[in-house]
Amino acid sequence: MRILVYEYASGGGYAQQAIPPTILAEGYAMLRCVTTDLTAAGHQVTVPLDERISQVNSPLDIHRAFSVSAMDEPQKILLDSAKNCDAILIIAPETEQTLQKLVETVERTSKISLNCTSEGILAISGKAALSDWLEKNGYTTPKTLLLSKSDEVISLQAAITSQLSYPVVFKPVDGTSCSAISLVKKEEEIGAAIEKIKHQSVNSEFIVQEYIDGLAASVSVVSNGEKAVAISLNKQQVTLAAAEDESCYIGGCVPLDHQLKVRALSLAEHLVEAFAGLRGYIGVDVILADDNVYVVDVNPRLTTSYVGLHAACRLNIAQALVNAVTESKLPEKCTFSSVAFFAKHETRKPTATEFLKAVKQEAVVCPPFPLEETNTATALLLGKGDSLQDAYLRLEEAKKSLNSITG
Repeated sequence: MRILVYEYASGGGYAQQAIPPTILAEGYAMLRCVTTDLTAAGHQVTVPLDERISQVNSPLDIHRAFSVSAMDEPQKILLDSAKNCDAILIIAPETEQTLQKLVETVERTSKISLNCTSEGILAISGKAALSDWLEKNGYTTPKTLLLSKSDEVISLQAAITSQLSYPVVFKPVDGTSCSAISLVKKEEEIGAAIEKIKHQSVNSEFIVQEYIDGLAASVSVVSNGEKAVAISLNKQQVTLAAAEDESCYIGGCVPLDHQLKVRALSLAEHLVEAFAGLRGYIGVDVILADDNVYVVDVNPRLTTSYVGLHAACRLNIAQALVNAVTESKLPEKCTFSSVAFFAKHETRKPTATEFLKAVKQEAVVCPPFPLEETNTATALLLGKGDSLQDAYLRLEEAKKSLNSITG
């Protein structure tokens, strides 16, 4: 098939704005890995690239890339490009309904959408509503409060303190990754967390959840819209910070061996099957704590864990996604050839020569793009090994190697 893959950060989603390097690192890494897999499966892949990305030697294994100017709108890009493709895959955040709106645009064409349906995305897009549904349907999930930015701080403090125990986690209702998230350890820190939410989220509401002390993980799932198959349990490296600092998603490890693995995989399959319209690739965020699997979020799209799956899994996940959507065919048990450990790594902005050297490094999945609007850059690196320790050591070697290039 002729497949258009549109990734928001690298494909023009930040037109006329600075592209956040850390978001670009995740987005471009997913783009590179899924397009490599689609090409390997025999598809002709076309990709739109922000002109700031297309100006440098971007290491994509694709049929064609075209440059997107700062004036182009994502919806226009999709409608114009749809004429020359059979199917479209969108990689975009749920924030401000971005993913849903882009998928709706694809659904208005005659082309195959390789995403969850727009209705499926809408059904799970609100974190508060999803938490309420999970609780009512017997899933273990952190206790959650839905609150309003317009309420007085003293009222919010009273509501939180009376219903939750500290520490708690402040989140936007439609955020992606760790945007606008704060870990609040005592009542006096609530004001600063609210201000952070106000500045980083346009939604009038936000949620506060109890903090669960456990291992952050995710489950990668492939679904045909009726039945689902859990591909792997993945470790997530996440840092939760106070309001004055930035919480961040660092990276992860695929696969994760854990005593709760079987339960987590089964839970994720049943959860995805419970929502109509969830098809293709879906990520389920969980916390593994004591003897419980806490469901935190459902991501109706490709997630950064795909980077690890691409490197370590013997199954071509991209083709499995295509098969699930177009033929309702689901993969059998997934096996792994290695362990993959991946992480974002900040460097200074490289020169053109340094960038070309970085691109040639095998462990560099997303190179540190030298964007004009920043003095730093963010790469996404990956280490592979026979064990978690081996993969981690190779990741650390990759960081040292990149540092020797960028200085």
